[in-house]
Amino acid sequence: MNTKKTLASLFAIGLLTAGLAGCHKEGPAEKAGKEIDNATATVGEKMQEAGQDIQKAADDAKR
Repeated sequence: MNTKKTLASLFAIGLLTAGLAGCHKEGPAEKAGKEIDNATATVGEKMQEAGQDIQKAADDAKR
């Protein structure tokens, strides 16, 4: 029974170590992904502003 606990502990430590090894400096693909995310967010904001401007113009035209 003690051997099983030891093996389970070693396995868990191995998994944690492997997981931490995956946490490395930001690579070029991650940087590009963040830039795409930022650009998409900016475009979305600009489209929302344009939609609001169009709605305001339509409301003003009704008066």
